[in-house]
Amino acid sequence: MFDKTYRQRLEADLAQWEADGVIAPAAVASIRTVLPPLSPGINIAVVVAIVGGLLIAAAFLAFVAAHWTEIARLLRFAILIAGMVVAGGLGAWFASTSRAVLADLCASIGAIIFGVGIALVGQMYHLGDDFAGGMLLWSIGAFVAALLTGSRGALAVGLVAACIWTCMRSYDAPDALHLPFVAVWLLAAGLALAWNSRAAAHLVAIAALPWWIATALRFDFDGVQPSFVLANGAALLFGAGLAIAAAPSPRALRLGAVLSIYGAFSLAVVAVLEVITVDDIIRFRTGTAPAQPLWAMLCGIAGVVLAFVSAKLTNRAGEAVAGCAIGLVLLAAPIWPASAAGEPWFAYAALLCAMLCLVVSGMLDSVRPRIVAGWLGIAGVIAGITWAVKGSLLRRSAFLAVAGIITVVFATALNRALPRSER
Repeated sequence: MFDKTYRQRLEADLAQWEADGVIAPAAVASIRTVLPPLSPGINIAVVVAIVGGLLIAAAFLAFVAAHWTEIARLLRFAILIAGMVVAGGLGAWFASTSRAVLADLCASIGAIIFGVGIALVGQMYHLGDDFAGGMLLWSIGAFVAALLTGSRGALAVGLVAACIWTCMRSYDAPDALHLPFVAVWLLAAGLALAWNSRAAAHLVAIAALPWWIATALRFDFDGVQPSFVLANGAALLFGAGLAIAAAPSPRALRLGAVLSIYGAFSLAVVAVLEVITVDDIIRFRTGTAPAQPLWAMLCGIAGVVLAFVSAKLTNRAGEAVAGCAIGLVLLAAPIWPASAAGEPWFAYAALLCAMLCLVVSGMLDSVRPRIVAGWLGIAGVIAGITWAVKGSLLRRSAFLAVAGIITVVFATALNRALPRSER
């Protein structure tokens, strides 16, 4: 929840509680006293200033590009250095005048100019044609800028460059895992934890996805099933997020909560991908090799274990149900029939149960994103089962009908078992 929205709801609740006589006016005043001041938001003037700064930067870049061939090499290099110095100087001035958003923007522009400088210097002096290496150098520079200035924008630039770097390395060397990116990602996660920043946590969570996608797609389609590899990645992200959030630290809670949200949505997307890609609408796997590598399965198992450890530490039933959801999605891989004949009814059932567990988990823990992810997963899995090309549509309709009846019976029994106050 954003701080401003939370404070608005808190103020409304305090006023209502005071009017109802639930709490005394002195208690309300004490609560308001201990609340920290809100950080200044982005007003209209700041937005207009950002647009103006971007227009000036674009005009400068367009002017330099138009006369690039006419400018001497040494002067070109000096222009690039001057651009970074000016961006850094303006950022320092904005920071000294408590204009954090504009200071962050200047640091981001400086990181972008640094990346442009790498490309242009390489082009001017005909350096080695290693585009991925240039992305790594750009990422390092942006991370240094983020570390020195605390800029979320510079962190975003560094993560984007790092994602491009790892995707290119995965494409160039498909037979080996690109593990150096993991170290870069852990560095970014450490920054997000140290800053206690929700925006940085979102950036770190998003940056984990390209590595898993590139890693899953780098394998030969005749051997490994990409959706199964992605399922293990989603399981690890979800379980690790829950475990981090269980740590007794507000910083860990913020980072872990964001990671678990992205893990929940990733799990739902992967469940749908398994239905529509594994020997069904889009057949990737045609050979008899193992459908997923051992290291990926270990990552998935670690995600399940971390989810249950988190449930034990927090005593929250919803997290235990989330662990069940993760395990059911992973269970669909080994029980999927290897033969092209027949239909994977048990795998379909496991995926439907997993998404239902995800919804229940979110309801038990009052985590709305988890509920939304579960409903989206249920809709996608049902749509994939219904409109799959392979197999009889009549059999699929019968399967869905049986699954619906079992679910209704279970819901009826559950409703009778629950106390009246919880229905």
